[in-house]
Amino acid sequence: MDNFAFYSPTYFAFGNGEEKKTGALVRRFGGSRVLLVMGGGSVKKIDAYEAVTDSLKKADLPFVELWGVQPNPRSGKVYEGIELVRRENLDFILALGGGSVIDTAKAIAFGAVYEGDFWEVFDRSGDMPEHPLPVGTVLTLSAAGSEGSNSCVITREEGNLKWGAPKSDALRPQFSVLNPRFTCSLPPYQTACGAVDMIAHICERYFTNTPNVGLTDRLCEALLKTIVEAAPKALENPMDYHARADLMWAGMLAHNDSCGVGRKQDWASHQIEHELSAFYDCAHGAGLAVVMPAWMSYVMPTNPARFARFAVEVFGCELDAMDVERTAKEGIRRLKSFFRLLGMPTTLKELGAKTEDIPAMVLHRAEKGFPFGGMVEIGPAEMADILLLCDEE
Repeated sequence: MDNFAFYSPTYFAFGNGEEKKTGALVRRFGGSRVLLVMGGGSVKKIDAYEAVTDSLKKADLPFVELWGVQPNPRSGKVYEGIELVRRENLDFILALGGGSVIDTAKAIAFGAVYEGDFWEVFDRSGDMPEHPLPVGTVLTLSAAGSEGSNSCVITREEGNLKWGAPKSDALRPQFSVLNPRFTCSLPPYQTACGAVDMIAHICERYFTNTPNVGLTDRLCEALLKTIVEAAPKALENPMDYHARADLMWAGMLAHNDSCGVGRKQDWASHQIEHELSAFYDCAHGAGLAVVMPAWMSYVMPTNPARFARFAVEVFGCELDAMDVERTAKEGIRRLKSFFRLLGMPTTLKELGAKTEDIPAMVLHRAEKGFPFGGMVEIGPAEMADILLLCDEE
């Protein structure tokens, strides 16, 4: 295990009815005038909006609403939020929604105190502010893990660039309210996309060349097995509170980096999927369901034992000690079958993507730079090869 520093200060209020504490939590963490960031109208249908705004009113907290955050959140909404914060002299950002809403809130929080264009932090021409405005979240979608993470991803409309900000503990929310009941009315597709996103966040850490990381390996495997068990239950019975609760907490643990410390992480699947999202505006989880098995198949020969362990510990495959690659391949096959069970696409064609766009996607990625990936370095040729594998049944 490598040396590491880990700091995760977010306060979590987990369970049914905890959203009633939102106003008190904003006060506790220094807020007095709030920007409430949201997506569409679904938060009103599940009573989350009414509960949160009532809580803010009871805490005597004035608030300004910012609606319209889209999946694969756009820079335009960030600029709009920054302008609101400065004009209305707001001092706390509260996200009510899923990962896209939370990432937008985080970008607003540091963009509002940054002297230049907030995108300079994303393209590394500017530094992340040490003290962004505080952020709180009320989660309504188990997926991205932004409610506990030190990262955020935004798409800049100019150039259609989907990039992540530099990871910083300053981006971790001050508090996050997690009520699994808010996720019970999600469409099956969103539930499935969320489960895939969680699995990807764990796999990006699990697949490593760093030796002697047994503890975090087991943490990863426990989370993966929990998601594999809970996601079908939530799809079969959307009102299964306990399955929803397992998914909600697993989504947070998948991405707050407790499973990733002390090991070199990969993140190649995410980097490749960002280009699919940029080109086709697909759901992030759906894109990952296509990319991840292809990436695994491409890099598996460099460390078949690692993939065989995944097959055995997560999917219960029998280890073939005489042919470890056979076991590794079976684990990848079972992961792909699991994604199909969830109703996810597993090929470019099913996603609505085209192989003829692969050269353009590779060229577009070059704007951010090559190589990437921690287990195997991915350059332009390797990225193209992996995307071609994405079109195999």
